[in-house]
Amino acid sequence: MIRPLDDITVISLEHAVAAPFCTRQLADMGARVVKVERPGVGDFARAYDTRVKGQASHFVWTNRSKESLTLDLKQPLALGVLEQLLAKADVLVQNLAPGAAARMGLSYEGLSQRHPRLIVCDISGYGEDGPYRDKKAYDLLIQSEAGLLSITGTPDVPSKAGNSMADIAAAMYATTSILSALLLRGKTGQGSHIDVSMLESLCEWMSYPLYYAFDGAPPPPRTAAAHASIYPYGPFQAGDGGTVMLGLQNEREWKAFCEVVLLDVALASDPRFDSNAKRSEQREALKALILEAFGKLKVEQVVARLDQAQIANARMNDMADVWAHPQLAARQRWRSVGSPAGEIAALLPPGRSNAFDYRMDPIPAVGEHTQAILGELGLGAEAIAALRAVSAI
Repeated sequence: MIRPLDDITVISLEHAVAAPFCTRQLADMGARVVKVERPGVGDFARAYDTRVKGQASHFVWTNRSKESLTLDLKQPLALGVLEQLLAKADVLVQNLAPGAAARMGLSYEGLSQRHPRLIVCDISGYGEDGPYRDKKAYDLLIQSEAGLLSITGTPDVPSKAGNSMADIAAAMYATTSILSALLLRGKTGQGSHIDVSMLESLCEWMSYPLYYAFDGAPPPPRTAAAHASIYPYGPFQAGDGGTVMLGLQNEREWKAFCEVVLLDVALASDPRFDSNAKRSEQREALKALILEAFGKLKVEQVVARLDQAQIANARMNDMADVWAHPQLAARQRWRSVGSPAGEIAALLPPGRSNAFDYRMDPIPAVGEHTQAILGELGLGAEAIAALRAVSAI
């Protein structure tokens, strides 16, 4: 079956999450991704933890369907191998430390002279210029710089998001930018340079709270799992100790919530709560009424009433619940992929297509494909042995 990025070759100088998640998505769509790793140890994300049959959870998530090539890029012989690869590649992705790629002669300005059709995507914390250009950046630090921590958590305690929001945001914009660059190259025949910063990516995702605080207005308060400006919207405990998330969006839903869920028709017209603004202002009084009603019910009963009233709701699942989620199972979203430690479950990419199947190939061991890739470049056993002798691969 033909995939969208069949015949596209991506070379990636990547580590951690942002670049690997970008290139994994390109691999999902059929691209050949050659992951360049340090000899011996590889991507340092391989050692983050040992949660997946001895393998790191981050690494397993972001690195399936790739080929691992080990190169010590501090050595001229290894850089020569990389240059041969780039001569045949379509895309170079890198998220090395600030300035590292340029110091190795891998800036877009230099590469475009030698490989005019090459698309170069640089992913960094703050971008290639500006006063923060050379600052190191990790996900938590960018969540802080972008203001996410200021609106996330409880009123007393700011909190980071539980996953790598800044890395994921940058990966998504890098992926879409590379796809658009490939389309543009199809029209112009020329490669291009993409400069993706984690800060700008996450700031784009922060646009609602930014505009909420427009022109010096107060920012959204930290409200834990509740909504800052809509109520009732968030977690409510049932009588059996379980938690139900629910959200009301308009007055029609408020009326149905009172009549069908709370069984209190009069409450719908109570002047304390007859608009969202009033409900939000009086949320503590309303919360007490909701908890009193829910306290007589089990989670299943609350959910049944909410569904009957067509009120949006969800269970507060933990990770075990998500692994066993009936909707994911019904839609057959799980697959099995190979890894150095054996078969493991993997979630299909979002966006089910009737035109092609996503690529779901194994997670590579460090340097697993080095010999084969060097062979493709025409290097014989003697030349490969010489590279190994000086630890260039």
